[in-house]
Amino acid sequence: MAEKDESQTRLMELQMKALKEEHGVEVEVTSDKNRIPKNARSANNAKIAKLYEDAAEYEEELKCFEEELEVIKTHTLKKIPAALMQKFPDSESNYEKELKAAVTAAWVQHVEVNKTHPKEQLDLIQETDFPHIADALKAAYPGYAGDFEAEMKTSIIQRWEMFISIKDEHIKDERADMKLRGMKPDHIRKVYRNYHGLLD
Repeated sequence: MAEKDESQTRLMELQMKALKEEHGVEVEVTSDKNRIPKNARSANNAKIAKLYEDAAEYEEELKCFEEELEVIKTHTLKKIPAALMQKFPDSESNYEKELKAAVTAAWVQHVEVNKTHPKEQLDLIQETDFPHIADALKAAYPGYAGDFEAEMKTSIIQRWEMFISIKDEHIKDERADMKLRGMKPDHIRKVYRNYHGLLD
């Protein structure tokens, strides 16, 4: 047993030496899975970490949109605002306003571009609070063959998917720019996360 422990310790020492030679950093081992460089907050790493700030912000926003979309998909239309507020209590977002903006944008497309819906529906949406829009549309158009709730939810999902796509493109652009400058995006991201004490 002692020989096994000694062998593992020696292996770890060799791995640490290889890491130091390859990256020029000393690594503090806190567990087999969690290795944090001792100089993570050095002045040099601060400069490197700064290069990833924009990409990191986009990654955070992307993660938020993905989590919001999951809530949107798994709740009924009326419950979405409350579910989002419950899931993200510290968010500064006005979810009802954002959800209504998504529906309004979709109906502008229906009315002004596709010409598939009457302008009166758009007017009704604009003057109604989000939780009551579907009911107001149903009451105003009792013979409507479609499903207002399904249409609204689809428009919201599409809007969030668009946000996700935009953030994903921003991240790709940032990483492509790093590559053009001869840098390794994954290494810079790792330095950034270590510098800020973030663990994957």
